[in-house]
Amino acid sequence: MDDQQLETVSVEFTVGVGDGQFTATAVVPAGRTNLTQILPVLQSLENSIIQGVSAQLNAAGLSVSCKAGCGACCRQMVPLSIFEAEALTAWIRSLPEAHQEELARRFDQSLRKLAHAGLIDRMVNEDWFAETESARRLAIDYLYQRIPCPFLEEESCTIHPFRPLICREYLVTSPPEHCYDPATLQANPVHLPLNLSRVLNALGAELEHDSRGWIPLLFLFAWMESGAHPGEAISGNGPQVLYEFVKRIDLARAPSRSADTLSSGSSEAAK
Repeated sequence: MDDQQLETVSVEFTVGVGDGQFTATAVVPAGRTNLTQILPVLQSLENSIIQGVSAQLNAAGLSVSCKAGCGACCRQMVPLSIFEAEALTAWIRSLPEAHQEELARRFDQSLRKLAHAGLIDRMVNEDWFAETESARRLAIDYLYQRIPCPFLEEESCTIHPFRPLICREYLVTSPPEHCYDPATLQANPVHLPLNLSRVLNALGAELEHDSRGWIPLLFLFAWMESGAHPGEAISGNGPQVLYEFVKRIDLARAPSRSADTLSSGSSEAAK
């Protein structure tokens, strides 16, 4: 790398969060970069929002029950933004060949189980974020397949430091076991005032007009074959790229289904 690539700059910005505002400072590359490359900055911003919400919960006598070693939510559908798909592709290809082959085997095994259950076509055609009975039913039917995320090992996430934004956004205050059986037990999701995963999805949809801007996580190895590099479409110096993301944050203010999938689906599944 040259010196320009190593140089960073601190950027302060303010975004609307719920009924208020959130001021943050981000350290981004001073030189040329792209949206995929600054994902760690967005992950840090998401973590800060979640920490603030967690502090509010604690003050109210509640706490987030999600802990290391609990993989309950790691068996539900995960919409993966195409930018995060690009980042995970680069990480997977940096692994030893044996590790890559093991991951490929897990993804293939999961897809075969979904195909046997008749869920793949529904996953492709259904709008996962729609407030419809069919979308809720798909989420429940998928969960009941008990297919662990291929990145899950011994009930812990092996990509936890750089896991997708939407995985960070799924938080509950109810006992973890409630997440395993939404047909009979009620999960209490934590409602975030801002869902940054929605911004990434919206940006992806802008680039790929015939897509939703995301793919099902379990389709990642198939997507890798495309050789796509969507991050390059949103490139420039660090502050410019961050601005392109921040100015679209208004799109994220609608409530996210990511934290509501199990709880909203429980009443439907019980019928």
